[in-house]
Amino acid sequence: MSTAIAITARLAAALLAAAVLGGCASGKKAPDWAVNEQGAAERATDAYLSGNQRVAEAEWRRARDEVSRTARPDLLARLELARCAAQVAALEAAPCTGFEAVAQDAADAEQAYARYLQGQLAAGDVALLPKAQQAVAPLAPEQAAAALAAMEDPLSRLVAAGVLAVRGPVPMAVVTQAVDTASAQGWRRAVMAWLINQQRLARELGDTALADQVQRRLDLLQATQK
Repeated sequence: MSTAIAITARLAAALLAAAVLGGCASGKKAPDWAVNEQGAAERATDAYLSGNQRVAEAEWRRARDEVSRTARPDLLARLELARCAAQVAALEAAPCTGFEAVAQDAADAEQAYARYLQGQLAAGDVALLPKAQQAVAPLAPEQAAAALAAMEDPLSRLVAAGVLAVRGPVPMAVVTQAVDTASAQGWRRAVMAWLINQQRLARELGDTALADQVQRRLDLLQATQK
């Protein structure tokens, strides 16, 4: 597994793995279901962001099946939030229906993260968010570029940028960071979504040179699309 995918995988599975794998005493083997779930979530996240919907759906089902073995809807809620975070990173506006089905059993941290992904933070939510998101969550979009640049994990950065876009218009500096992040990882679906956003903003700003450059990048993406 590449370094980029490994980093992505850790974030995608973090909400669940931190509670289960991290809770295992030193020297004890993690339960098979947790190991299997984490691997499936890793593959699902990378496949989704890369635009391989068939593989993504299969791997999310596999991860869900593994968590379901525990009969714990609170753990399932965490998995569903990892899936929703990937959608936000790719500017996918679909509702987080998987989480909504088990939301009543979700812990406070998961409830806060769900609100964050919807751009609807409540008072006190920031401290409950994944650490990577806490620096960006309270910022206005025009203030967020530096905080995004300081985030080492590419998926964390892309999720944070996606949440800013959910909340409202974002400046070119944020959009450019998101484009560059998705491009560096080869996440085709996310690259295309953010490039389209960048082109629209460039046209609004009257930057025809950038809009034309973005179109050439989109043409390349579409020409190589499987």
